[in-house]
Amino acid sequence: MDVERFIQSITKEAGKKLLQYFKKENQLIRIRGTSKEIVTKYDQLTDRFLVQKIKREFPEHSILSEEGGFIRRKKEFLWIVDPLDGSGNFANKNPLFSVCVCLCLKNEPFLSAIYAPAINEFYYAKKSNGAYLNGKKIKVSKINKLKESYIVYCEGNEKNKKRIAKIFFEIYPKVTDLRKIGSAGIESAWVAAGRVEGYYTTKIDPWDVAAGVLLVKEAGGEVSDFQGKPWKLKKSDLIFTNKKIHTKLVNYLKKL
Repeated sequence: MDVERFIQSITKEAGKKLLQYFKKENQLIRIRGTSKEIVTKYDQLTDRFLVQKIKREFPEHSILSEEGGFIRRKKEFLWIVDPLDGSGNFANKNPLFSVCVCLCLKNEPFLSAIYAPAINEFYYAKKSNGAYLNGKKIKVSKINKLKESYIVYCEGNEKNKKRIAKIFFEIYPKVTDLRKIGSAGIESAWVAAGRVEGYYTTKIDPWDVAAGVLLVKEAGGEVSDFQGKPWKLKKSDLIFTNKKIHTKLVNYLKKL
């Protein structure tokens, strides 16, 4: 199987596995903490499924997964896997969760897939070949005024609630609305699909955003850290936009 068909296949398979268990186990609600603290057995089950598939098909490739950690092989090829992005939503019977898989070539995203199985949305991107939702090409929004923009956000791994609140109140008065979805994969995908103009997140891990980075860029958008620098394979503060409002958001967020 070629690598493009492979990444699409395993991402869809993983999403379908999650869908089999979605809303089936009431005890998941009891483990609710902050969304970043939740790890369900389904995160781990799906992680094992994806990692085993990749190891079997591409044994010489390196893998970085949220639950399994780093498997070092040839450094030219790196798979980045988030088996269940939005664990809190999944546990709470909220359909906004996703599977995110990205293949990097020399640490740059080359192929990515994001699948939100409960809402039947499959996003796919290949470098220099565009971004797609359920097989149809997508583009970022054309809105160029911050005051007319919808922005989504998540706190990522930021534990400082004062900083989170400060950022929220810096941006909220300047936009049409500021919303939280609870899945970085979906939040970045919605920027790519033109449903929102921007998405920002703090101290986010690479497995949460690698697939979305390529998707947004291939849809005509822009991704940077709060200082306007390109995304790197590390925990960081990030901004995803339709490009038209990017500089404005950077100017407000770089001081925070």
